[in-house]
Amino acid sequence: MANVGAVISSIRNIMRQDRGISGDAQRLEQLGWMLFLKIIDDKDQELEILRDDYISVIPEKFQWRNWAADPEGVTGDELLEFIDSNTEGNKGLFATLRNLNVPAHPKRAAIVKEVFDGSNNYMKSGYEMRKVINKLNEIDFNNSEDKHIFGNIYESILQELRDAGNKGEYYTPRAVTQLMTQLTNPKLGEKILDPAAGTGGFLTAAIDHVRENYVKTVDDESLLQNSITGWELKPVAYVLGLTNLILHEMDVPDYHYIDSLKKEYNSISKKDQVDVILANPPFGATIADGVDSNFPANYRCKESADLFVVLMLQLLKSTGRCAIVLPDGSITGEGVKARIREKLLSDTNLHTIVRLPQSTFFPATVSTNLLFFEKGSPTKEIWYYEHKLPEGQKSYSKTKPIQFHEFTPLIDWWHNRVENEIAWKVKVENLKDWDLDIKNPTKVEEEIKYSSIELQEMLLNSFSKCQVILEELAKK
Repeated sequence: MANVGAVISSIRNIMRQDRGISGDAQRLEQLGWMLFLKIIDDKDQELEILRDDYISVIPEKFQWRNWAADPEGVTGDELLEFIDSNTEGNKGLFATLRNLNVPAHPKRAAIVKEVFDGSNNYMKSGYEMRKVINKLNEIDFNNSEDKHIFGNIYESILQELRDAGNKGEYYTPRAVTQLMTQLTNPKLGEKILDPAAGTGGFLTAAIDHVRENYVKTVDDESLLQNSITGWELKPVAYVLGLTNLILHEMDVPDYHYIDSLKKEYNSISKKDQVDVILANPPFGATIADGVDSNFPANYRCKESADLFVVLMLQLLKSTGRCAIVLPDGSITGEGVKARIREKLLSDTNLHTIVRLPQSTFFPATVSTNLLFFEKGSPTKEIWYYEHKLPEGQKSYSKTKPIQFHEFTPLIDWWHNRVENEIAWKVKVENLKDWDLDIKNPTKVEEEIKYSSIELQEMLLNSFSKCQVILEELAKK
């Protein structure tokens, strides 16, 4: 069994030698489509053994086993031409897969087409590419002895994403996805959605949870296969998320390369609604021009996380439930932010907010919260729970990330709620302007430290208020 972390590290070093790869973003995109192509071929070979009538949607010439598996196979300029050629009568791998059309298996073909529509080959050396291919071939994704093989490679890639600056927006610590999934408890037959799915962490956590607790028969598994949906806008995260779902035995993942915020708000009907939403919507992200006009006028804004809250409320069934990650900036503030929170508290029972340490999403240092709510009745009171850092630890970091076992006290409290030094409840009528940023009433006031992002937001809010006052004075 290959040391997956070492393989990924070797690939990174090889790619650094290629003049076509410029930075982490391109390297991760390059790795994404290559990894996808190998994994889908590995799964195709497995399905060919299990099903006599199974035929891969990828043309035989471009199946990984036929051009990449041999370590002494095509290389150099010949390999680059095989990948990039787009001349009449000589369509290369990208040109072929971007125009894939297999009427007998349209959904699986659409997945392959979608991956290559959003990807590029950046490598300029066919020799370096051959080295990368040979390293990937050290990993056997069908090895039944290690069911957690992708867990290792997934964590390695997430670390790469996290360390790549703004690419870290895709990363939600596995401990957090596991906790939110367990407490929300998606069941067999329920429709589960992540509209900001990233690399698929919430969806794979949901798959594992349902399989472990509810899937007993082949029919149960078939029901699960049709219950998981994800949407993702960023091409690198999309390819990695799709690959993640395939490795979690989803035959034809219902996973789409789309901008969720562009989904026509008023067109969402009961048939589009889902039972469970698990998500970490991007916050502070730039939204496409005109996207906010897709939403009701009362809730239009430029903050992506706030718009996702409005979208999720529309996407939930009348008895649906949701667990999402939101920054402090989305649970406080005036104007449209307050109106969105009013809608949240009026349309759902926001029963729990878990407050996380500022370093939970390292290297980001934005204060975050886990919100758990259910449709069906308005909120009357909200329980707050403050998750503490392990004793003696000052912050989470690359070498000391948050661990699932740290949530044991929270899970125990969840089923037997009492107020204590880290848990308190607030009645809705005691909220001011629907502000959910309620501090621990038992906590001694300490010096508050703000991140640069939070300071910038505070300054902008202050400038905005000053501008309003000046405009009022000018009218007098």
